[in-house]
Amino acid sequence: MSEKELIQAIRYNVLQGRRNKDDEGLEDDLIGQPGVEELVKEALDKNVPVQDILLHGLTDGMKQVGEKFEKKEYFIPDMLSAAEAVGAVMDILEPYLLKEGSSSKGKFVLATVEKDQHDIGKNIVGIMLKGAGFQVIDLGINVPAADIVRAVEEEKPNFLGLSALLDTTMRYMQDTINILEEKGLRSGLKIIIGGAPTSPEFASQIGADAHCKDAFAAVATANAMANGGVANG
Repeated sequence: MSEKELIQAIRYNVLQGRRNKDDEGLEDDLIGQPGVEELVKEALDKNVPVQDILLHGLTDGMKQVGEKFEKKEYFIPDMLSAAEAVGAVMDILEPYLLKEGSSSKGKFVLATVEKDQHDIGKNIVGIMLKGAGFQVIDLGINVPAADIVRAVEEEKPNFLGLSALLDTTMRYMQDTINILEEKGLRSGLKIIIGGAPTSPEFASQIGADAHCKDAFAAVATANAMANGGVANG
């Protein structure tokens, strides 16, 4: 395949949520055909620029997934399949990105707050942020406020992403922000929250910088903030 054909194939297979040749595809039966892993490796072997693979193949593919999600043509499991296909090749691409001198857009700490065991949305956000050029440190689920604050102290991130899927766990976002302020760690740290029960009003109430309704909005917001602007989705 030519460089253009490889990029198109990577983009299409992200849209189909195909990590490798053993995956069927969300809309077509493609078992046996190269998936994202095989295509990215072939592109690297043929010296296709890594930034082209990342931006025009992976990122553009996820943009198309987002459009389908917005139109309700795709649902969360479909979005997760696509995100996992992208996530599977980020470790492959990382050494090449470092070799090319591609700098990170910033460091992002992610966590699902205390007493909340939900991680699908957070995982999708983490994968997509990596694909967008951010360094991501995922603390996992059910993370106490004190542990999140400790990670901020140690890692000195530019961004903190907090997730909650329950009304009963939302308050731990407020607890986390309160401790950050008490310790003098809030200045210069952009805090983005998300999850089904959260809202822009709640974000404003607890002192977060932005609320994002989904992973696509989170990436758009982080990109805007990294470039000195403000976005809130």
